[in-house]
Amino acid sequence: MDAAEIQRLRPMLDQYLEKFHHCFGRRELPQRTRSYVTGQLSNLQRKSIEPMADAAGISPRTLQQFLSRHLWDESAMRDTVQHIVASEHQHPCSIGIFDETGHPKKGDKTPGVQRQWCGATGKTDNCVVTVHLGYAAGSFHCLLDGELYLPKSWATDRHRCREAGIANQRGYRAKWRIALGLWACAVANDVRFEWLTFDEHYGGKTDLLFALDDRGQRYVAEVPAIFTGWLVEPQILRKEHHRKFGRPRQFPRLKAQSPSASYVRDLLRHSPILREVPWEPFHIKDTGKGPMVWEAKAARFHLKRNALPTRPHWLIVARHVENPNELKYFVSNAPEGTPLEVLLHVAFSRWHVERCFEDEKGQLGLSDFEVRNYCSLRRHLIITAVSHLFLAKVHQQWRGKKSRTDGLPGSQGLLGSGAFTVADRNGSTSDAGTMRRDNHNNATSPGKVAPLPCESQAKAIA
Repeated sequence: MDAAEIQRLRPMLDQYLEKFHHCFGRRELPQRTRSYVTGQLSNLQRKSIEPMADAAGISPRTLQQFLSRHLWDESAMRDTVQHIVASEHQHPCSIGIFDETGHPKKGDKTPGVQRQWCGATGKTDNCVVTVHLGYAAGSFHCLLDGELYLPKSWATDRHRCREAGIANQRGYRAKWRIALGLWACAVANDVRFEWLTFDEHYGGKTDLLFALDDRGQRYVAEVPAIFTGWLVEPQILRKEHHRKFGRPRQFPRLKAQSPSASYVRDLLRHSPILREVPWEPFHIKDTGKGPMVWEAKAARFHLKRNALPTRPHWLIVARHVENPNELKYFVSNAPEGTPLEVLLHVAFSRWHVERCFEDEKGQLGLSDFEVRNYCSLRRHLIITAVSHLFLAKVHQQWRGKKSRTDGLPGSQGLLGSGAFTVADRNGSTSDAGTMRRDNHNNATSPGKVAPLPCESQAKAIA
């Protein structure tokens, strides 16, 4: 935004920032927040502390100390962002998205920096990686939270951590554990996710899938081709029969000669169950070269947990119509009767968080931080989320739209007459799994090419 646009939005911005005044104990600190947010919303070429301080007419040291030394509650600021989203942007098909992003850096003083994969540069680079939780509700999207990924090389070097202000109790955590913690915090702040989705780097971690399932959270997770499970539930032996000698065996256990869990790619190639399920085309989005269409099929699937099969889940396989070798595999704990269209809509919704990264980096300076301590980095991530939420609200207001029902079912809703449930397809059985009262049982078959249900087909996945 240029200065004139910011000035025109000043009353709206001031009213919005008043919601965060309780996070500060000193009277002048809300003004520092306003300077930081205004700088991020401006059209400065680089949005690090020095140019933002110059634009605000204050000393760069003032903003540096605001991030690193002044006493204020950044967790309360994060909680307020989430409460605003929970109260003002509820949606019957709200989707949470786990993802990470890299921030290229020079030197070795920025907390968490090391040579690691950096999505921003598309190669192994010297960078900082942060894990984020995104939120999508119809046409509205924002980032709810973000946390630094601390590599093992940092976690084991406590002297280096102390220099960066990283507490002793903050050790190494896998990215999926960070993401699960972000989700738990948002849920505690009343954010409701009808669905979660994430890419195969997170979906391949079965502990994450089990943790979400145990907590009653629905998900559609992309998984790697070597993810294992069963299409046919193997038989389980629950007690010993006619064995009088030898070491006692542990029960329950798979019966002898039971098939081992198979890679999903092998199930697609060789399983008669999945082979008999026909491919069905679905419209994903419109591009400059025309509509993008993927074909998909689904079947009942049992994950492997403690060497035993889980309750029935769904295995969804999708392939690009124009390039059949481009395959994606998804696993979902959706209840029986959920329309396949809904599962695909959720699965292909990760563009929301990618757009959030693009907006926060390109417009708000998410990666422009130049800090040497963890507190400053954490506060920068949270204030950027505050700025982004305001930007999302302005964008929504200028479009003249509110996040509203887009034809997708919520926990009690129905998609309507255009949906074909996964339970109605070949390869799925009605007696597998337990029925829930939010199943979508009266859905019917789609037409020749089923569009994904969304507010605007042209922007379904764009």
